[in-house]
Amino acid sequence: MGEAWIIDAVRTPRGKGRKDTGALAETHPQELLATALRALAARNPFDPSDVDDVIAGCVTQAGDQGACITRSAVLLAEWPQEVTGVSLNRFCGSGLQGVNFGLMGVMSGQQDLVVGGGVESMSRQPMGSDGAGLDGNNADLRELHPMVPQGISADLIATLEGFSREELDTFAAKSQARAGAAQQVGRFGKSLVPVVDKTGQTVLDYDEYPRPGTTVETLGTLKPSFEAMGAMRPYNGESLDEMALRVYPDAGQIKHVHHAGNSSGIVDGAAAVLIASPEYARAHDLKPRARVRSVATAGAEPVIMLTAPTPASRKALKKAGMGVQDIDLWEINEAFAVVPLKTIRDLELDPETVNVNGGAIALGHPIGATGAMLLGTVLDELEQRDLNTGLVTLCIGGGMGIATVIGRV
Repeated sequence: MGEAWIIDAVRTPRGKGRKDTGALAETHPQELLATALRALAARNPFDPSDVDDVIAGCVTQAGDQGACITRSAVLLAEWPQEVTGVSLNRFCGSGLQGVNFGLMGVMSGQQDLVVGGGVESMSRQPMGSDGAGLDGNNADLRELHPMVPQGISADLIATLEGFSREELDTFAAKSQARAGAAQQVGRFGKSLVPVVDKTGQTVLDYDEYPRPGTTVETLGTLKPSFEAMGAMRPYNGESLDEMALRVYPDAGQIKHVHHAGNSSGIVDGAAAVLIASPEYARAHDLKPRARVRSVATAGAEPVIMLTAPTPASRKALKKAGMGVQDIDLWEINEAFAVVPLKTIRDLELDPETVNVNGGAIALGHPIGATGAMLLGTVLDELEQRDLNTGLVTLCIGGGMGIATVIGRV
């Protein structure tokens, strides 16, 4: 198996995913991804016509995000028409999966230069606007696996694992503090590229979601987000909480402890990662920043849904011939506070090596793009600290996890 080198990683800022106040709400999602593609070409000496494929995650592939948004973004970026694009949906793991497919293509020897990444405009296409839900509206699947909204799954995990509301809020406040400190000193500057309009005026050049003044006390005033949802009875008179408890009766009663302040933020954004074979890179004077050590996915029970970062990470580490102690920095997506907390507990991680610049609770989670963004984040920080290895992992709807291990070149 050949090597795959990561040449560069870029991302747009994350804009609030609100039609009325989000800075990127008026920017078409095709333009968000095209912005990242143009930035890669501007920063690196490669000919876009050499790109074998552009692979981008996008979860809600409807409306403005339909019609193979990746191919549309390639054309909008004014790359040669010979460059192809494909869009994929692995829920919250989509952006990292786009990168991983690119890495696989290069490692297999079938491709020499690939772009992987993702895009999501949650202000234009809110979650669920494709009308499919987690089960595709299939009653037969629902009978086998009564999947509930992810917030209820997060509360179920917290109940079973014994995580308190205060623990979740403490983690969330730390995420905000870390992100605020990182913004102040320009920690995200290497990967972040501004979004501009047709006249060249800057639309957004910083992440606008963080609230660095957040405290445990202010978070304590927020009401649980999923308690009323858990009481809803959309199917055959059974509440959503009861559906989950049918699979996990030992929980007794779900304690609803997640809210808007300790869950990931709804935002807009895009990211792209340039991947090359060593042969192509050497021939075109492309300087590698990292090499892939391994990639992996793992499935887990689909009702509890959000526990698979642990087996995915273990699988990726095993493939790389590494252990937990060999990873310098971890990026564990903060879909809900309980996800990184459980993963830290399961893998016995040092919390000071996890999400050192905050995570999606503070910065937001543009679901189709986040995984690719996190890869750039960990790579930038490895370079800042002169460390070597990083692992990125995300929980995924339907009970899946994804992980990627990289090492600096």
